[in-house]
Amino acid sequence: MLNSGISVLFEGANIQRLLGGLLVTARISAFSILIGCSLGVAIGAIRTSKSKVVKISLRIYLELFRVIPILVWLFVFYYVFPVNFKINLDAETVSILVFSLWGAAEMSDIVRGALISLPRHQLESGKTIGLNSMQLYWYILIPQAIKRTIPGAINLATRMVKTTALLVMIGVIEVIKVSQQIIEHSSLKNPTASFFVYGFIILLYFIICYPLSKISKKLEIKWET
Repeated sequence: MLNSGISVLFEGANIQRLLGGLLVTARISAFSILIGCSLGVAIGAIRTSKSKVVKISLRIYLELFRVIPILVWLFVFYYVFPVNFKINLDAETVSILVFSLWGAAEMSDIVRGALISLPRHQLESGKTIGLNSMQLYWYILIPQAIKRTIPGAINLATRMVKTTALLVMIGVIEVIKVSQQIIEHSSLKNPTASFFVYGFIILLYFIICYPLSKISKKLEIKWET
């Protein structure tokens, strides 16, 4: 029984299909992480502004993505917006858009925390040599804050990779969707197919996420000492 179950991975091009689905997952994750982290750095810097309007507006943006589940945002962008605003976006584009906005919100909090944790004299020293606000951030604050944000950014990237499992709900043909198709096709012949297919997916996610989590922990230990 077990042998017949594991054989489903080697039937036809099932492994290639799973790896192809993983490539879709990796592509969406990579674009989302790149866009989200870049945008998050800018938003995080802006969130240190003394303007109450700016602070409140960006805080609302952060809380919207922190409180409302990502799955709800995927449904809103994929099903609600096209009907009400006549905006037609494919599932992969919606996925990148939602994950980038979520990543930017989370990254902005990490960056803001790193910036406000810097010693006050760093800011004062920059002002005494005549740097304006933009120069202060570009040359002094952000370069120092980056070191403190990297562990948190890696943790965020790991969470984003794992959360791509939700994309199956809007029809993205990523690794989870492919696995479901394989199991549906093979379940009658191989009752244990789901065990081995999902086990293989767990292994793929582990291979991607475990090294990232270990790197993050090592960096945290290294930079705390």
